[in-house]
Amino acid sequence: MNAEFQVRGVPTGIIRPGDDIVSVLIAALQATSDVILEGDILVIAESALATAEGRLIKLGNVTPSPEAQALATEFGMDPREVEVIIHESDSIVGGITGFLLCMKNGTLLPNAGVDASNAPPGYLVPLPYDPDTSADQIRRAIIKRCGVHTGVIVADSRTHAMRVGCSGVAIGCAGMPSVIDDRGRSDLFGRKLLVTKRAVADNIATAAELVMGEADECMPIAIVRGLGLPLSEEVGIEAIAAEECLFMGTLRNISRK
Repeated sequence: MNAEFQVRGVPTGIIRPGDDIVSVLIAALQATSDVILEGDILVIAESALATAEGRLIKLGNVTPSPEAQALATEFGMDPREVEVIIHESDSIVGGITGFLLCMKNGTLLPNAGVDASNAPPGYLVPLPYDPDTSADQIRRAIIKRCGVHTGVIVADSRTHAMRVGCSGVAIGCAGMPSVIDDRGRSDLFGRKLLVTKRAVADNIATAAELVMGEADECMPIAIVRGLGLPLSEEVGIEAIAAEECLFMGTLRNISRK
């Protein structure tokens, strides 16, 4: 993997329901006399993709259930937002004031990815329906329309245990490995690595977050160039079961005591 690479944000203007992400990207690049190159990795913000896919939910149309009302009272939240979170979650693990910790698509995330940031007033934006499939559809559209092969990552921002602030995380991936297995390689002193895997899609998403931003940058797409990652037909994020996760496994063991 090349140690020298570039991360460049692509300003697009506001994404609206029904927009075609690839058309938006091509138009934005044409406006700056830029192009997509073979081997580029495209990182797309999940909120922009979900908006384009028509995932906006109007709070005024949401009727909270008794469960949502109870959780909203316990954690100081809008019961309508909690109702949407319940609907989007596989399960709810717990919470703190203002946030619920949820399981969704095999991973832990706050509020099941439901967010009011970068949504019109009075609306919420859940995650895209199927980020992996969306990433693959975008990849195939770029091959067809631009004649180049790329990797595509759908990125979200997420907090980490005992750390302040957010970093990027890949929730959808196509055309490249999401994880590179370094087991069997040797460290500086010749010891074989036994467990090390590099979360390359998450690392790329974090690098892209630096230029895409979280506020009013209006830059929901980034191009990562020069990494030299192997491209493929691979689709999906490599995940582990909850019982194999250090954090979830520890919490479950504590809860049993």
